[in-house]
Amino acid sequence: MTTRRYDLDWLRVLVFGLLIFYHIGMVYVADWGFHYKSVHQAQWLKSLMIWVNQWRIPLLFLISGIAMRFLVHKVSLLRFVGLRTLRLWVPLLFGIWVIVPPQLYIEMTMKGDLPDISYWQFYRAFFDLSHPYFESYLSGVFPHVDVNHLWYIRELWYFSMYLLLFYLPLKLTGLFDGMIKILAQLNIWTLLLVPMFIMSMLSLAVFPAGSEGMRKAVGFSFLCWGFLIGWEPRFWLLVRRSRRLFLLLGLSSFVVLIVYYHLVFSVRGAATNNWERLAEVLVVNCNRWLWILMILGHAAQYLNHNHKWLKYLNQAVYPYYILHQSIIVVSAFYLASFDLGPIFEPVVVIVITFVGCALGFEIIRRLAPLRLLFGLKIGSVPEDKR
Repeated sequence: MTTRRYDLDWLRVLVFGLLIFYHIGMVYVADWGFHYKSVHQAQWLKSLMIWVNQWRIPLLFLISGIAMRFLVHKVSLLRFVGLRTLRLWVPLLFGIWVIVPPQLYIEMTMKGDLPDISYWQFYRAFFDLSHPYFESYLSGVFPHVDVNHLWYIRELWYFSMYLLLFYLPLKLTGLFDGMIKILAQLNIWTLLLVPMFIMSMLSLAVFPAGSEGMRKAVGFSFLCWGFLIGWEPRFWLLVRRSRRLFLLLGLSSFVVLIVYYHLVFSVRGAATNNWERLAEVLVVNCNRWLWILMILGHAAQYLNHNHKWLKYLNQAVYPYYILHQSIIVVSAFYLASFDLGPIFEPVVVIVITFVGCALGFEIIRRLAPLRLLFGLKIGSVPEDKR
């Protein structure tokens, strides 16, 4: 793949933008836990949130896999590891100590687990890993210090290193080229069924329902799919030609999934026997894969073109992602005292979040130290469409 795929750039921007709306939705969706919950909660949001939740993060990992293959072929492996580490771990460490703590402060305040103290008093206590304030909040990477919404950055680094460990021996032995030749024979049925079958078998054989391992398995699987198939011309030909079919099948599978969620899962919880578990896993993975194929197909058809704003938006993605959830939680918490109502309050939260992220990015992109802390390029390094 020698030419730049602008559709992947657009998808990266759009999916991260959708992620902001998703996390705003977490404040207002009924019955789902979050760091702060508004009194204005809606049951109808569940179906919309489930639809988005199925494919948003897997699609990002798939795009990351495509970008990773581009970068691995452009620079040495040592330079790749260095670039990946610098642009992921520096923002991650900065984020968990500086950006994430306001969310914990709001959560603990909402639950009544803090005395009447200011944020700055809380923040000084935050650096004491054995402080009694946090006795009930010890599930982080350091006792109460957690990655929170930045888990994607952490997992992307780990997944990238795991993928390299698999890729190197396959490439040296020629097996990787053999796998690519097999993929060149893709047809619509293998494209539909093989990934879904593999992911479903992994779900059933390795990871229990709802486990952290399941989320990691899905993310790593899609990073690998992107690395393998993202350069294959036949793959893009198939997804473009079949995009309407994928849309029809995706809508049908989502109807099945949402009926199952509301009539079965919401009533009695997860599957209770192996056959129900098999049906549940097949429906979930089928729905997820169909929507991803549909999105890729439509993007390849309609979004593969440059625009004067695209470079700017692509740079903005990472700072927006790092900043957005803390702005959401803090603004929603303090707006509650104004009693704005179930329509005006979320609108104001949306405006504050995007304005806050935009102002933050305008400052970040102008200062080299902040560019480093938020994962932006300093100087000339290969483009990474993470």
